[in-house]
Amino acid sequence: MGTRGSPLALAQAHEVRQRLADAHGLAAERFAIRVIKTSGDAIQDRPLYEAGGKGLFTKEIEIALLAGEIDLAVHSAKDVPTFLPDDLWLSSWLPREDPRDVFLSLKATALADLPAGAVVGSSSPRRRALIARLRPDLKLASIRGNVETRMRKLENGEADATILALAGLKRLGLQGKANEILDPHTFLPAAGQGAIAIETRRADERANALVAAIDDRDTEVAVAAERGFLALLDGSCRTPIAAHCIVEGERIRFRGMIITPDGREAFEAAREGARGEAAALGADAAQEVRAQAGEKFFTLFAGA
Repeated sequence: MGTRGSPLALAQAHEVRQRLADAHGLAAERFAIRVIKTSGDAIQDRPLYEAGGKGLFTKEIEIALLAGEIDLAVHSAKDVPTFLPDDLWLSSWLPREDPRDVFLSLKATALADLPAGAVVGSSSPRRRALIARLRPDLKLASIRGNVETRMRKLENGEADATILALAGLKRLGLQGKANEILDPHTFLPAAGQGAIAIETRRADERANALVAAIDDRDTEVAVAAERGFLALLDGSCRTPIAAHCIVEGERIRFRGMIITPDGREAFEAAREGARGEAAALGADAAQEVRAQAGEKFFTLFAGA
């Protein structure tokens, strides 16, 4: 299996490996892990949206998958572009971890407690826009890097606070570092946040059968709605987009939002429906927010 080499990516790959081993009664060592360096890992000096967007964390891994050098790829779902190469598909999903964001700071216990003028470090357009919407009196700084790097930047004083995904902290055993779990009603997560996706070749019956044994259908349904929303709204790293779907038995509840970078305007839509309609409900919500925002909203990102 192919994966990025960050501590979080490796933790995710090892989780996939253990689940496959347990499902098939095999030793975990039967599933080899190959680390592949991606463009996104190499670019640390500027935000991803300035360097080409989402596929930067998947392109090299997908090239290896298409070439037959690996049999499956393990991704954070929020890093995967909405449109994949024709011969590849997201064939399996692990049970989703908590999708919420968390606030980390050495100077305040909650986002609301930061003093005016404090610096929050984040390169995510969604997080930056939501922070600006909730706390327009704060300053924003662009910081990149893996979880450990961003936490170290707080210790070095490069920022007073940062926002990270709770799922990543939990997978690294660092959830105790979080000061506050942010309410998704006011700080809506990214599409796919907390979900691990497994990508395989469509024609590879052996790999597809292996990973089918560990597929979590509820996660697949939820992320289908969120990615359906993304697909009609650019869904690159440039646009501040948030989306979250909750699966409750045979029904789903979905909420999606787009925000101007300065946080002053937000357009959102909610849907409820049957789980079998997940992708269509997400797309329908996207049509609504697109109509609310008007094409002027999207000209903000044209050619960005």
